[in-house]
Amino acid sequence: MGQRTAGNTSTGSDLLASTQLFATKSIDKLISDSEEADRRLTKTLGPLSLTALGIGAVIGSGIFTVVGTAIAGQKFDTSSILNAPLLDYLIKHTASLGRPGAGPALALSLMLVAIVCAFTALCYAELASMIPIAGSAYTYTYATMGELIAWIIGWDLILEYAVSNMAVSVGFAAHLVDMFDWFGLHPALRWISPAYLPAGLQDLKGNSLYNPGWHFGFNMPAFLVVMLLTVVLVRGIRESAKANNTMVILKIAAILAFVIAGAHYVNPNHWHPFAPNGWSGILTGGSIIFFTYIGFDSVSTAAEEAKNPQRDLPIGIIATLVVCTVLYLAVAVVLTGIVPWQSLLDDAAPVVNSLKKLSISTGSNTLNWVRLAVLFGAMMGMISSLLVFQLGQARVWFAMSRDGLMPKLFGKVHPRFRTPATATWIAGFVVGVPAGVLDIGTLADLSNIGTLFAFVLVSIGVMILRVREPERRRGFRAPGGMLAPILSVAFCVLLMSGLPILTWIRFFVWLFIGLAIYYFYSRHRSEFAPTK
Repeated sequence: MGQRTAGNTSTGSDLLASTQLFATKSIDKLISDSEEADRRLTKTLGPLSLTALGIGAVIGSGIFTVVGTAIAGQKFDTSSILNAPLLDYLIKHTASLGRPGAGPALALSLMLVAIVCAFTALCYAELASMIPIAGSAYTYTYATMGELIAWIIGWDLILEYAVSNMAVSVGFAAHLVDMFDWFGLHPALRWISPAYLPAGLQDLKGNSLYNPGWHFGFNMPAFLVVMLLTVVLVRGIRESAKANNTMVILKIAAILAFVIAGAHYVNPNHWHPFAPNGWSGILTGGSIIFFTYIGFDSVSTAAEEAKNPQRDLPIGIIATLVVCTVLYLAVAVVLTGIVPWQSLLDDAAPVVNSLKKLSISTGSNTLNWVRLAVLFGAMMGMISSLLVFQLGQARVWFAMSRDGLMPKLFGKVHPRFRTPATATWIAGFVVGVPAGVLDIGTLADLSNIGTLFAFVLVSIGVMILRVREPERRRGFRAPGGMLAPILSVAFCVLLMSGLPILTWIRFFVWLFIGLAIYYFYSRHRSEFAPTK
């Protein structure tokens, strides 16, 4: 077959460079490597904690932040082909001033995304039950498609987790500023807003605070929250999981408070027209909001720290998807019913800002207190989301280092806490600094395309293992034969087509940089590298 797996009796000198690119690491070897004393992680997570990790990632990053962008779309100061969604340009061949939002039809976008995620979640659950190793999609592709594809997906996951956390930390900062406002505190604007604002910055009355483009400033709250969570993650997975469980309960309570309080003020006229931008808006809205659904991917990155991964990982992944989809739909319906959908443009804190507008217009003191409760829950939600994504990112780097594809520095385990401490600290700075500079819309797009690409490769991996190792024990098997992975690939590609051309270009530039690093560094240090 021209392919080799780690653990074979042939020596490294027999491995040709071309063969190395497609060399796979056997699942048994992956598992045995993870059990080495100096590389072993503590197994403390059960199904409840794994589900809470997934919910912590999914809810914090979307309901309170990107949902406004998905509803209202994005506008730019100049018309460009690069701004146009790929599918729109292929059909219409026109430039764009931005992307159309889904409007009230975001409910349909969420249902589309939930269907896509259902098929992908089934694929993740099957692979996670077979390969309970840190690294998620990276590890799965190493076992199915070879070293080169594993490197590409690992490099892609670095983009996915890092950029998504940058976006969430920007959203957290917007909510913290809103809480300051509730208490009558108003920090200097330059230290609480990103340096890059493609649509400028306006107050709640529409007055311009910053023109579109760059300005002198740094989003300090976004930076500081990432660094504080880095300290928590270094201290241990058990402590991180306990903190996350508490924050998940608080943010679910906040979501329910918003839905119950907001339902009394819903104006059905705001739902007309239901789909102002047609199917183009629905698809684009789904492409934007997909950013929020990588929580079940985060569950699989913690596989090596699960007590009974074959049973608990599928439970955590599927339960995450079900709970979060129900909550998402409830928030989308109420949010588009209490304010005009157009008013959510470029709003990094759409839920709490909508409550603020509603409390001002109605004079309701009760709504003002609900806003404070939702603010607190939203902030807890985003902190838990940041925690889970930072946990996942560090473990991807840790897994790649263990395989020789990243510097050994990333694979160091803290002697006392038994966590990948060095990778966690580096991940903190990689996320924290850009979060102080960039806006939420730009960040969410890059995370989306990375996530969808990872999902495509994971789904292909399921098909490959079904053919190559049909006899291997699976703690969970996606039903319907090949239907789930095939539909997962098709729907992910459809959602990718709703992303702007500029995002595709940035993504390919990122992959090109990654391939250069692999060619000049990683392939020479891999365990498959030919010996000289």
